Order: sequence, then C-alpha cells, then structure tokens
Amino acid sequence: MSGVLTLTPTASPFPWAAAAIATYTGKATLNFDNTAKGVTLEIDGSKVTAEDEIVQALAKAGGLSDDSAKTAAYFALAKTLPTVTAFPEITAALDSLDDHLAYRTFLVGHDITAADWIVWGALKGSVKIVGLLKNNKHPHLLRWYSHLESLESTQQVIAGLAEAKSAKARSNKTAASFALGLQNAKEGEVVTRFPPEPSGYLHIGHAKAAMLNQYFAKMYKGKMIIRFDDTNPTKERTEFEETILEDLALLDIHGDKITHTSDYFDQLYEYALQMIKTGKAYADDTLQEQMRKERWDGIASKHRDDSVEDNLKHFAEMTSGSEEGIKWCLRAKISVDNPNKALRDPVIYRTNLLPHHRTGSKWKVYPTYDFACPIVDSIEGVTHALRTNEYRDRNPQYHWMIEALGLRPVNIWDFSRLNFIYTLLSKRKLHWFVDTGLVRGWDDPRFPTVRGIRRRGLTVEALRQFMLAQGPSQAIVSLEWDSLWTLNKKVIDPIAPRFWALNKANLVPVTVKGGPEKPEVKSVPKHKKTPEVGEKKTVYSSQILVEQEDALSFEDNEEVTLMDWGNAIVRSKTVNEAGVVTGIEMELHLDGDFRKTKKKITWLAQPTNEHPLVEATLLDHDYLITKKKLEENDDVKDFVTPVTEFREDALADANVRELKKGDIIQFERKGYYIYDGTVDGRMEFIHIPDGRAASIASKAAPQTGVATPAEGGKKDVAAAVEDGQQRGQLTSSETPVDTKMYKMPKVYGEGEVPTPVETKMYNMKNIYDV
Repeated sequence: MSGVLTLTPTASPFPWAAAAIATYTGKATLNFDNTAKGVTLEIDGSKVTAEDEIVQALAKAGGLSDDSAKTAAYFALAKTLPTVTAFPEITAALDSLDDHLAYRTFLVGHDITAADWIVWGALKGSVKIVGLLKNNKHPHLLRWYSHLESLESTQQVIAGLAEAKSAKARSNKTAASFALGLQNAKEGEVVTRFPPEPSGYLHIGHAKAAMLNQYFAKMYKGKMIIRFDDTNPTKERTEFEETILEDLALLDIHGDKITHTSDYFDQLYEYALQMIKTGKAYADDTLQEQMRKERWDGIASKHRDDSVEDNLKHFAEMTSGSEEGIKWCLRAKISVDNPNKALRDPVIYRTNLLPHHRTGSKWKVYPTYDFACPIVDSIEGVTHALRTNEYRDRNPQYHWMIEALGLRPVNIWDFSRLNFIYTLLSKRKLHWFVDTGLVRGWDDPRFPTVRGIRRRGLTVEALRQFMLAQGPSQAIVSLEWDSLWTLNKKVIDPIAPRFWALNKANLVPVTVKGGPEKPEVKSVPKHKKTPEVGEKKTVYSSQILVEQEDALSFEDNEEVTLMDWGNAIVRSKTVNEAGVVTGIEMELHLDGDFRKTKKKITWLAQPTNEHPLVEATLLDHDYLITKKKLEENDDVKDFVTPVTEFREDALADANVRELKKGDIIQFERKGYYIYDGTVDGRMEFIHIPDGRAASIASKAAPQTGVATPAEGGKKDVAAAVEDGQQRGQLTSSETPVDTKMYKMPKVYGEGEVPTPVETKMYNMKNIYDV
C-alpha cells in the first residue's frame, strides 16, 4: 500500500509532521503543488485532509507501535502549540517535554511513533520555538528534536521543500501568453529546432529562441533538434560548438538530437543543381556593390536569362574553386522587382576556398542560410520553425525554396527579438570589448552572454519565466532590466542564506558592556523565514566591529539593535580630528524592544586566532555603454562607460568559507551576491541586482538622459553643457535637453509669481538665480 501526499511548499505553517512521517515510513510520496490548498493524503482509495489524521493513517500503514494512552495527549499538545503566543506558556510546554525526555529516547516507548512525529512537526513549524531550542536551555528536548531532524528521511523532506520553493510554478499570466500555442500542432508530433551558428558565444537574445523551442517541444510532447548552422568556414570553429552546448546546459536546455547543416551538404548541392536544371536558379558574376544596387533598384542581372547549360558550367567552375569560379555565385530566380526586396533573386550559393572545420577541403562552394535552412528543416522533419520577426520579410522566401523543390512544408512561428537598454548584442561590438581588454572575457559579468549573466547571478528559472512571459509578442522594443532582476529576486530570496560583511574602510572597534567575557558561539538560522536553509555559527563577544557609516550615525545614548543579538545603548563615541569615529562603547540592553529602534546594525566579533574573519571583495558593475540604444551610425568607442567595475574590501563572517563557487547568498543590509571564487586569498562576491532602480540604473549616464561619450570620445560633460548654454539651450531654469517639442508660454507669465497667501514661512532664494 502506497499513497500520495500532496502539499503546497508555501503553506504556513508547513505540515512537517505529515511530510516527515510519509518519507520515514515510505508509505506516501511527496507531491509539491503550488496550487494545492492545505495537505491531502490519498491512500488505499481514501482521501484524508487533516494533518493529525494523516499522521495516524501513515503510522498505522507503516506499522509504527502506538498503543499508549498518552498518544492522544501529545496530539492535543501538537494542536495547541502553534496557537500559543505567550512566552511563559511556550517555555512551560518545552520544560515539560524536556523533563519527560530526560530519561527517555522517544516520547512513547522505545521506538519512534506517531506521537514523536506530530510533536516534532509542531516544534519545527514554529520559528519562535526553534529559536528557543537553540539557546540550550532544554538539552534533552533538543537532543530528541535534532535526532529526528537528522534522519535521512527528514533531510529528504527539507531538501525537497527547498527545491520546490526555488522552482515556483509559473504564473497564470505566463501560461496564458501561450494559450494559442502553435498552429497545426499535434501532440507527440511537434519537432522544433534551435540553429545557432558556431561562431561565438550565446547571448541573452539566443536564450529566448532556445527556451521557446524547448518550451513548445515539451508542451506538445515532441522533440527539439539542436542544429549547428555551419555554412560559413570563415567564421566557424569546433570549439564554439562546445561552448554553445555548455551555454545551453547552463540554461538547462538539452536537445533530443544534435545535427549540423554540413551533414546535408551533398543533398543541398543536388538541390542546387535541380534548381538550375528547372530554370529556378542562375549563376551570376555581377560585382557585389553593383548587385546590391540592382536589387535595390529592381534591375535584372545581365545573366538572369542565361541558358541552363551556361549556368551548370559556371556552377561547376564554382565547385572546383577555380580562378574563374570564385568570381561567380548562384542566385534563386524569384523576382526582379517584388516590393519585398528579400524576394529579389537572393544568393543561394557562394564560393569559399577556406577549409571547413568538419568537411575539410572537400567543398569550395557553400549554401547560404536562406537556402539551407528551409531545406534542412524539411528534411529533418521540423514541423514548426521559430524565427524572430526580423526575418518576417524572408518568410515568403523560405516558403518559396520549399515549394520550388517540392519538399514537405514547414510552419513558421514569429516572435520578437529581445533587446535591452544599455546592452550590446552585436558579436562584432562584443568582440571589440574583449579584444581591447575592457572586459576579462566572454564570461565577464558585464556581458549579456549566457555565461556572463549566469556568472552575475541570474537564475535559469527567472530567465525562463521572463522569456515565457514575453509570449508571442511582436513588439520590437528595448526592455528594461528591472523586471528580469525582480523576477530573479523572487526566485533567490526564499533560499539565499544570510551572512554578514562589513566595509573594511575605517572599521570601528566597539566595546560591549554586558557582553560575554570570552567569545561564545551560538547557532542561528541562515534564513529566518526559511529555517530549512540551515544554520550558521555566530560569534558573540564583548569586542565587536561595526562599519564607519553606521558609527557616524549613532547619537549619544541612542538605543540601537545589534542584529541576532538584541538592543544596546551607545554610551560613548571617540572621534578623531578628521571626523572619523575611532571607538565606541555600548551597553547591552537585551530587555529593549527592537521594534522601537530606528537602526538595526550588522556587526562582527573582532577576529581572534580561534575565531578569524574572512577577507572578501565585493564587486559591483555598471553598464558597458552610456547610451540606452546605439544607432547604426554610432561608434561604440564614443559611448564607453569610463568605469564599469567597483570593488569594496570587506571582512565577512567565517561561515562564508563553506560556500562553493556559484552559490548565491545575501549579505544583510548590502544585497544579494554570488560567490565567484578566491583570488589572491580573498573571496570575491559579485553583486546581483534586485530590480530596484538604484541597483540597475547606469552609474555613468547623466541625469539629462543625453548619452555621454567616454574619455577620449567627442566631448566631456562640461563641454556639452557649455555648448548648450552658448546655443541658448540652458538659460535660467530650463531643462538642459534638446527637444523637438514646441515652446509654450509659462502658465503664470514671465514675471515673478507672488505667493497668493500670507505665510509665516521664511523666504528661500531661487536655486537657479545667478
């Protein structure tokens, strides 16, 4: 007999007893469902919804001995404990349990029973009670509690809950974005493909295409092909294929099949010959600039009506890579003057004498993407080709290729290309940043590459939710980063452990009167709202450190809260001639109410040999460019942000030594960070934006909204302002921007506006008056 226990990870309090006994007995599997209401056990054809009844049912099914008369009393206690708020009543209950367990291993008998699990669950579900247990005032109860929690079955519950919280189900809004689905789609038959060119690293724009392809393949229980579009030997290298697969793995994207366009070079060549023989393609040696002009003006090429024999002869020359052959290309014979210029006889084959990274020197001619893509899509069984709408003008060309060759048709599904403000997606421009050393590589956290944004702390779940929320939108806009980072915060906040770090600049030593004579170590939760994240060791001492900024804000005899400790009163403060605080004396006031203090302060015990602190570097980053959107004619060199990385030396609590590279944490009162590794003995943490304006605003862009060229660019800010004043743009209090809006007279006229009422307020001089 085995059942299913359905429960929501967001339940408060969480039904710990039911979940723990389910895994302990092995009589029910856990099903975390964000839409579930309450907790439900389905077992042996019956449904149970009350937690105490679920515990009893699973205990019976698991054969746990439970015939004591005291069991009912423990179930009653478990029911009342969550409702008790008065401290004396809670303490009395804990005292009673501690006394009972002084000479007993379990509550009833010599083995774990339902009574143990129902009481343990009640304690586990109360943050207040768990906190009291950690004070070591109830050693027997704590020993029993810790034993049940340490069981492998209980740890499975804790890990499962943490995973369920981090992988929240997508909102109805996200799902609704795709309510229409794909046209002509049949469950089990849909095949999508993601066709990257192996010539660089994937960026956030590619991530949208890859995620949508995988989403629809899974939605229709179909397949997704990862196909490398390797038709240009000039750009492509084998190592880029490897990095692209690594990037996809970082996004949790795995294809059902990996192919290459080069797998089909023989077939593509035969199809090109077929098009020549049927009069649907011709060879052309028109120079590139002239061809571009003729296509634009709707002028036919001089070779458009050449014979099939001549076209085959020239294509053969191309295939051999001869001196004559490299002058020619092959063009599809579609239209000379179609209003859609993509249909004006596009090139479908070119010569290239460089060896191919997979086929070597076998070929001297290679198909263009516009020719190869529709053909290979049809051959490979792709049912739906997802393309950004920048290709929309080429969609008729895609269909024409398939029809001209009599191949199986493929559905096209358009979506908008992803663009972000202050962000470059151009491979050429990103290459420039790498080549000039302005960034450290393609995984630099300032880069929009997949490995760059993942290194900066963006989670796959947040990225997936964001991409799917865009839905089938056709709008081509530059998006703000705030909504993406806000989503990311919602994913990481419930599971990011909390630690402390202090800015090393002018750290202030503090003597705490009433503190322990010798340093004491206590366990506290890493996350107060999510105890299952685990615990950390906090050192309490009468000699602590606080940040200079906090120390400067303290007033004499002000009561402040030392986080995770209690209130303290500032009794004295020593300040040097430069105004720097050099020492403070505080007096503990643990009876004080933390709700009445204005300042909650992070602190660290002064380091000793036994309790050292960790040298850390906190990194923050700015956008690489100072203009929201670079235009076609803009030179990226003129808009480089002068400083884009900011480093802060810090001391962190010793708990961070347990972290692994890539772990996401929160330094309380500082923000979210991702551990990036150790450099020269210092642990480095990269700041993760949280979506708030201050964390994502460009630190270099001027307030006027006008792009500022970087040092060495056309002009600096002061020069720009001076120019504006000389042009009459900055007079009096006018807004210092260029504007195409027409001028409007002032509502109150040009004269001074008198105050229309009597007032006792003093007059202030206009800040714009010279």
